[in-house]
Amino acid sequence: MPLPLMILVCLCCLPALASGESTCFTANCHRAIMELKHLHAPVRDENCLACHVRITTTHPILVGNGKSFGLVAEGAKLCEKCHDALGRKRVVHGPVREGKCLACHRAHGASGEQLLDVGDDQTSFCLGCHDPASFKGQFMHGPVATGECTKCHNPHESSEPGLLPAKGRDLCLRCHADFAKAMAAATVVHPPVSERPCTSCHTPHSSPAAHILKKKMPDLCTDCHEQVARKLSEATVQHKPLQSKESCGSCHSPHFSTTKGLLPNTEQEVCLGCHGSDSLGSPPLSNLKKELASKKDLHAPVKNGTCDSCHDPHGSPYGKILKGPYPAQFYAPYKEGDYDFCLSCHDKSMLKFPETTIYTKFRNGNRNLHYVHVVHKRKGRTCRACHEPHAGDGLKLIGKNGPRFGDWRIPIRHTMTPTGGSCAPGCHRKFDYDREKAVDYLKDQKK
Repeated sequence: MPLPLMILVCLCCLPALASGESTCFTANCHRAIMELKHLHAPVRDENCLACHVRITTTHPILVGNGKSFGLVAEGAKLCEKCHDALGRKRVVHGPVREGKCLACHRAHGASGEQLLDVGDDQTSFCLGCHDPASFKGQFMHGPVATGECTKCHNPHESSEPGLLPAKGRDLCLRCHADFAKAMAAATVVHPPVSERPCTSCHTPHSSPAAHILKKKMPDLCTDCHEQVARKLSEATVQHKPLQSKESCGSCHSPHFSTTKGLLPNTEQEVCLGCHGSDSLGSPPLSNLKKELASKKDLHAPVKNGTCDSCHDPHGSPYGKILKGPYPAQFYAPYKEGDYDFCLSCHDKSMLKFPETTIYTKFRNGNRNLHYVHVVHKRKGRTCRACHEPHAGDGLKLIGKNGPRFGDWRIPIRHTMTPTGGSCAPGCHRKFDYDREKAVDYLKDQKK
């Protein structure tokens, strides 16, 4: 363009510019600013001089790259002309502390609200500064997954660590309201829940472990429960739920409960939740729920609903996660220590004396019939040869079907009298016994 014409065009703008800032948004100048979706209030009101001040008498179009406008104040001081001053609380966001409002906000307008170039998903915006490593776990906190960083963090300042708008647990309970209500009614609360922040166990953003836990279970739990950790390290038999996906959470409520041990139901209900199936394990374990429902004579711990009286719910060096030694085989002649599991409740002297009047009622006169059956040097029989461990059809936990013996179940065919009784199992012919008037077996043989 010839110089005289260029001067003529620019001079046409000057009178309007001198009369007010409304000409800043003419088609030939800053019109693009007005096309932004969300405008800064002074821009929307075309009040440019709220932030800018003329520093020369000549518009920049006439002086090349020179500037004829400056800011009425620098950094955060400019924003504080209208907005309340920030940075007075204990924890201040870095850009706010440094007075760099424009590190996050756009001066004139932006594609998103609050003068931010961000939509509903704030993740990429915040990760422009913050390390993305903690946001890449397989399991994500809900607000993180949907990119709502400011649901949990104040973007400017806070009295709480991490720019949280409230204390840790209080902040979590703003969303987990059902959790708060149930916890108030609980009689047992896990100490980390009642005494420490939620982040004692959970990561706030994401984790490779389910439920955004800091570690997978049981490793997370055994960091505190050292006794259980030691038991698991020594156990040759671990309770199967510990090896499942839910691990400790299979049996325990991790936060609170109305039942001792943070169990979600009574101990027996929890156990029968798994052990009430015909298809548990391989080969399948017995369906205890069905077994208990059909039998009247219950082992005392079963009757009391305390499965852990006999079984360790985590793991054990002994089969069936029993709490003490008990022979696994059908034939096991008594040796000191081998039957300590049963003898931890039953009289320890029951299997030590061939004759007694006090240690057992299963006798023929003074002859100890428990000793006869269990201490036999070649074919001493374990307790399971006659007794069921959980429940029996008859008295003394003796079942009608009898114990398993390979593919066969040995019927016991036991009857009781006030002073004794008789049995005629598949092991031997019928024998009677009486504590007060002993049956003479030798006399019987002579007939």
